[in-house]
Amino acid sequence: MCGRYILVQKLEKIAKRFELDIPDDIDYAPSYNIGPGKSALVITNEGKMRMEMMRFGMQPFWAKKSMLLINARAEGNRNQENQMHYRGAKDIINKPAFRKPIRSQRCLVIADAFVEGTTADGLNKPYLVFLKNKNRPFAFAGIYDEWINPKTGQNQRGFAIITAGPNELMQKIPHHRSPVILKPFQEKHWLNPKSPLTDITAILSSYDADKMDAFPINPKIKSIHEDTPDIVKPLGSNLNADSSISVKDEFKREGFGRRNRHF
Repeated sequence: MCGRYILVQKLEKIAKRFELDIPDDIDYAPSYNIGPGKSALVITNEGKMRMEMMRFGMQPFWAKKSMLLINARAEGNRNQENQMHYRGAKDIINKPAFRKPIRSQRCLVIADAFVEGTTADGLNKPYLVFLKNKNRPFAFAGIYDEWINPKTGQNQRGFAIITAGPNELMQKIPHHRSPVILKPFQEKHWLNPKSPLTDITAILSSYDADKMDAFPINPKIKSIHEDTPDIVKPLGSNLNADSSISVKDEFKREGFGRRNRHF
C-alpha cells in the first residue's frame, strides 16, 4: 500500500510542470508527511483541468458511515499473490467502491516521493522512494469520490491512489505492492473522460524500477504529526547502488522545496 508521501515543491513549479493556472482560492502547504485524512494537492478534469485540495482517503458516495479508502488495487480481488508481472484482468472496474470513479472520476495525485515500509514491519522500517534524475514532481494514478455526511450535510471529496504488483525495487525493500506512477504522456489521457476504459486499465502497472531508487529513513514518519525535513534524511545506503552517492548529495545540496535545507 502507499499510505505516506511527500510534496514540498513550490506551487509555481507544480503549475508549470502540469501546464496549469494556480487557483486564487487554493490552500496549499508543502508537507514531508502526507498521510490518511490530510488535505493534499490533486489535479482533476471536470470540464477543464485544475488543481484543487482534496482529502487523502476516498469515501464512496453510497457509504452509510465515514471511512477512508487510501488505496485501490488495480487487480481488484485478483492477483492475491501480488505477482510482479501480473498480466490478467484489472478487476478494479468491478469493485463497488471503485467502478464509478475509475470510469469518470480520475485524478492526478501530485508527489515528490513516497514512503513504503517493509511488508513484515510496515513503517517501523520505512524507505523513501523517488524517481531518478530529479524527476519531480510526478503523478500517481488516482481516483476520487464525493460523500455527503448524513449528519452535517457536508460534502467531502477524497481520493485514493491506485496500486499494482511490486516492481523489482519494491521487492528489495521488500514490499508487496507499488503505487501506479504515470508517465508524463499518460497524464492527460488518464484525466480525459473520453479515454476508453480498456486504455485506462492498460496503464495500471508498476513503474520501471531502473528509473527509481530508495533509501531507509526515520520511523518517526509513521506519526502523522511529524512533518520536518529530518524525517526523510537517508539513514542507510540506496537500494539502487548506481545512484547512491549522487542522489544523496543532490538531496543534501538542493533539497525538495522551500523549507528543506538538509534533505
